[in-house]
Amino acid sequence: MRRTLSALGVAGALLATAVAVPTMAASAEPAADRSASRASDRPLVIGHRGASGYRPEHTLEAYRLAIRMGADFVEPDLVSTKDGVLVARHENEISGTTDVSAHPEFATRKATKTIDGVAVTGWFTEDFTLAELKTLRAKERLPQVRVTNTAFDGRFEVPTLQEVIDLARNEGRARGRTIGIYPETKHPTYFASIGLALEEPLVTVLRANKLTRKNSPVIVQSFETANLRKLNRMIDVRLAQLLDAAGRPYDFTVAGDARTYQDLASAAGLKWIAGYADGIGANKNLIVPRDAAGKLLAPTNVVRDAHREGLIVHAWTFRVENQFLPVDFRIGTDPNARGDITSEYELFFRLGLDGVFSDQPDTAVAARASLA
Repeated sequence: MRRTLSALGVAGALLATAVAVPTMAASAEPAADRSASRASDRPLVIGHRGASGYRPEHTLEAYRLAIRMGADFVEPDLVSTKDGVLVARHENEISGTTDVSAHPEFATRKATKTIDGVAVTGWFTEDFTLAELKTLRAKERLPQVRVTNTAFDGRFEVPTLQEVIDLARNEGRARGRTIGIYPETKHPTYFASIGLALEEPLVTVLRANKLTRKNSPVIVQSFETANLRKLNRMIDVRLAQLLDAAGRPYDFTVAGDARTYQDLASAAGLKWIAGYADGIGANKNLIVPRDAAGKLLAPTNVVRDAHREGLIVHAWTFRVENQFLPVDFRIGTDPNARGDITSEYELFFRLGLDGVFSDQPDTAVAARASLA
């Protein structure tokens, strides 16, 4: 049984052992390729859906703010339109992130579909052309948690992948640094089943933008494995296998593969992942678990084992609100109040993490600066 560690105990143990903070394992990539990940030997800050703690997620304004706050990469989740264009939405069901329900002209498009074995009711991107989606406006997905974000409801469009790439390049030029994109392919088995496979249009866009090499500022991620293995044969950009703390990849479910995300996070599973991917994006509870009460337990060996296989390790998702933090780092009892996010970053950075997905990138940038 893992022993429970207090916040001070965790930090003290890590400081006492002087854990290094590498950007990635030495064998992961040549030095020239590693330089594309970051300007110096430090963990990456990835704007999770942009600066989604401050602006409605997956909007150009959220991505722009993340970059201005110092994020190295921005993360667009990708789904397909009816006409095969990749757009940035957390899910293909968009009633929670757009004003589609307020558009009477689209009322008849409401439907119930089975997505990854789960019945979902709403409006779906694959039932809209890009031109139709562009008539919608984004809204805050967590209005009760992030009340101030609702002030931006109705202001921003649903962006395409190409628009995100253009923004990253333009903002990077303005700041004299390279901004990477970290796209996630959402529900790839489902989209393939309806004739809208995500891999081909993704590769087409990356090739059109000359983003095809290991040292390109691109990392493609997915919770499924088959599409990453397919992409590994199609293009040379870096790939990251997402690992949740529970469940298993949906392509495993379809294929009858009994392995779970926990199995993939084992030493043997990480060795298998290293055969097609360059890194993992791990639920942070796989790295530092919590007990039933939400208190921190001893760190696992995931970071160490992944690095031994030459895999970079990025963790998700870091959010400032108490309800998303371990009990050890909460301040007060209001679940939506800001907790001690800095201590959480410091804990993970000192475990050797290579990067963090953050809803509030400015907090990650500030915590990273304290490592110097």
